[in-house]
Amino acid sequence: MYILAYDFGTGGIKASLYGVNGACVASGFDAYPTTYPASGFHEQAPEAWWKATVEATRKLTSALPPEQTRAIRALGISGHSLGVVPLDAAGNLLRPTVPIWSDSRADAEARDFFQSIPEETWYMKTGNGFPPALYSVFKLMWFRAHEPEWFGKAATILGTKDYINFRLCGVRATDFSYASGTGVYDLAARRYDEELIAASGLPHSLFPEIVPATQVLGTLTPNAAKALGLSTDVQVVAGGVDNSCMALGAGAWREGRAYNALGSSAWIAVSSARPLLDPVTRPYVFDHVVPGQYASALAIFSAGTSHTWCRDVLCGGMDYAAMDAEAEAAGRGAHDLFFNPSLAGGSSLDPTPALRGGFANLDLRHTRGDVIRAVMEGIAFGLRRVLDELVRFTPVAEPLTLVGGGANSALWRQIYADIYGRRVARLSIGQQAAALGAALLAGVGAGVWPDFSILDTIAHPDAETEPDAAAAADYTDRYARWLRLSGHLAQWADGV
Repeated sequence: MYILAYDFGTGGIKASLYGVNGACVASGFDAYPTTYPASGFHEQAPEAWWKATVEATRKLTSALPPEQTRAIRALGISGHSLGVVPLDAAGNLLRPTVPIWSDSRADAEARDFFQSIPEETWYMKTGNGFPPALYSVFKLMWFRAHEPEWFGKAATILGTKDYINFRLCGVRATDFSYASGTGVYDLAARRYDEELIAASGLPHSLFPEIVPATQVLGTLTPNAAKALGLSTDVQVVAGGVDNSCMALGAGAWREGRAYNALGSSAWIAVSSARPLLDPVTRPYVFDHVVPGQYASALAIFSAGTSHTWCRDVLCGGMDYAAMDAEAEAAGRGAHDLFFNPSLAGGSSLDPTPALRGGFANLDLRHTRGDVIRAVMEGIAFGLRRVLDELVRFTPVAEPLTLVGGGANSALWRQIYADIYGRRVARLSIGQQAAALGAALLAGVGAGVWPDFSILDTIAHPDAETEPDAAAAADYTDRYARWLRLSGHLAQWADGV
C-alpha cells in the first residue's frame, strides 16, 4: 500500500511515493515556466500544471514495478498559495494563464477596498500579513475591473492545488488552510467573512466550499486515471497550502513547535492554538492543515538568494563546500564585517520595503572568506530578529528544526545555533517537508494512518547542534550592532 504526494511549487511539481512506514521510496519532477507580461504580473498556465503533474507522475511510476503502482491507495497535494483559477459553470478554464502568489498587480484594488474596511481591521481578522495586493480577493477585483468579458462567466475561483484536484476527481472545493489566503477568511471563526466579501463586491458563490485538508473529495476520474497511469480507485484527498503542509511535515504540528525554512527566502513558523497577530510586524498566518492549530510566520525575503549572489558575483561560482571552508577559516565575526541581507527589499519587520542590503565596516584587511562569513551571519541575524518577534507571542520549543538546503551545512547550523542561542536540528527528511505533509494528509484521510502521530517516527533530528556559550554571548553583542546597521540602511533608503 502506498501514498502519492505532490509538492506543487512555484517552479514545478514533484511527485513522491510513500510507504505505510512513512518512508519516501521514489520521486519524479517536472517544471513549468512563469511569465511576466507586465510589471508586477507573474503568471502561469494551469494547463502546464496539469501536464507537469502527469509527467512527474509518469516519471515516478516508470521506475516502479507494476504491482507497486497498483498499490497506490490515495494522493494529496501541497500547493503554492494565493492562486486564482477561474472556471465557468461547465468547468472550463476561462483564462489560459493566471496570477500566482507573487503577482502584485492589484495595488489599486486593495487601496479601494481599504476605503470601506480599515487595513488593520482586515489584517487582524484574516492574518494576511503579506503585501495586500498578493491576496486572492484583490486579484479578483482587478480582473472584474480590467477583464469583465470573461469574468462575468466565472462560476468558481479555485486555488492552485484545488484546480489540480478538480482535474483529478471533478470536485470543486478548497481546504481551510488554502481558504485562509483568500483575503476574505475569518481566522477566528474559520469561515469566509460576509462583511469582507460584501466590501469586495464579489459574489459569495465564487468562493468554493471549504473542507478539512484530510477529506476525501472522490476518486480519480477515468480520464485522469488514464493520463496518470493509475487506478480509478485512488482516493483524492483535499490537501493544503504549502506553508501549512510544510509545517506539518517539518514537525510543527503541536503547540509551540516551530521550523525554520532555509531557501531562497527564509522564514520561521510556529504552530499554535491561536493565530499570532500583530498590526505592526504583521506575522502572516495560515489556518493549519492540523485541526485546531494555526501556522504563524515571519520571513526575510533574501536568504539563499543572498548566499547565491555572493557565490556568483563575489566568489566566481565556487561550490558551497569551498565557501564554507573559507568562511570557517575566517572565524566568528568575520573580523568585524557586517552584512544586511535585504537584497530583495525590506520585510514587515523593517521600517520600509525600500530597504536594501549592504556591507558595513569593510576595509583592506578583509578576505573573501570574511565576506562569505559576513553574508552567512547576516542572514542568521535577520532570522534571529524573526525568532525574537515570534517568541514575544508564544514559547517556541527546542530544538528548532531546520529544513531546506541551508540545513545541510554544518557550519551554518552552528552559526544559527550560536546566533539564536538555542539548539537547532536538521531533520532526517531533508527537503521533503511539504511532500511529507501532503502524504500525511492523504494517509490520514484514506485511513492508512489513524492520525499524524506517525510523523514523530518519520521526521526526526539527524544532526542536532548546541550553541556555544562564548559564541552566543559574542553574537548577542554583534546582533545589537547589526540592528543598528539595519536602522541606518532603512534611513538611507528613505532618503533621511
